[in-house]
Amino acid sequence: MSQMTARIRVLRIFAAAACLPLLASCSLRLPVGSAPLSRLPVSSAPTSQRNEEPRAPHVMVWLLADDHHTGVVLPYDWLIESGFIPPAEFPSARYVAMSWGNRDAYSSEGLDNPWKWFRVLFTPTPSVMEMIPIRWEVTEVLPGQRIWRRLTPREHGPQVAAFLNRCLEHDAQGRPIVVALSSWGGGVQFQSSHSYFIPRVCNVWTAQVIEAMGGEIRPWRAVTAKGLIRQAERPPNDFEQIWAGRKAAEPAGD
Repeated sequence: MSQMTARIRVLRIFAAAACLPLLASCSLRLPVGSAPLSRLPVSSAPTSQRNEEPRAPHVMVWLLADDHHTGVVLPYDWLIESGFIPPAEFPSARYVAMSWGNRDAYSSEGLDNPWKWFRVLFTPTPSVMEMIPIRWEVTEVLPGQRIWRRLTPREHGPQVAAFLNRCLEHDAQGRPIVVALSSWGGGVQFQSSHSYFIPRVCNVWTAQVIEAMGGEIRPWRAVTAKGLIRQAERPPNDFEQIWAGRKAAEPAGD
């Protein structure tokens, strides 16, 4: 085989790999389906506090972003009462920070070699959903992130919980499968049911969470953090920025 023929074959391999995400682009959204999961008894679902007083009609939710990555912070009790299935023995928390993405990128090693970068850029890869307990004020725990917030009708909780549940693989007991500790903060990473690829990235997952809250987002315009935030700030989503972020800061704790 001549050197020219070998080069042509290598180029064909790269071209085929590059086309995989494009072939899958019709599935830009995470295909969560619509079938509900069995709900655990309320007594087996941990909550940070039990309050028999009438619940407020709205809850505060937060949108987080750095230059490229986005996520959300949600009241933990709201998720549990709405039907979200937590892992066994998850720590008590006022809120949970949640995001989704490529499993290698969330690992302690990160994308530490060219092969991992190639896979992330050109092929579908395994993904995880991270959930981190927060016991303090959101801006105190995440000073390095830009932060937006909005009041969300409590009634949208079941849709949010159902979306999050259907993003995950579950074990024989119906609990989400934990594959690793979180990248910080004493939380966990769950095995996701769906592949990560470009353009199906973390920001599309965040867009679908906002949609579950009753928002309106065009995922193709939310592939980048900037595109997602631009839509999140507009009506009817109306996220209000409350923190500009300190880029040099590290997470202060849990």
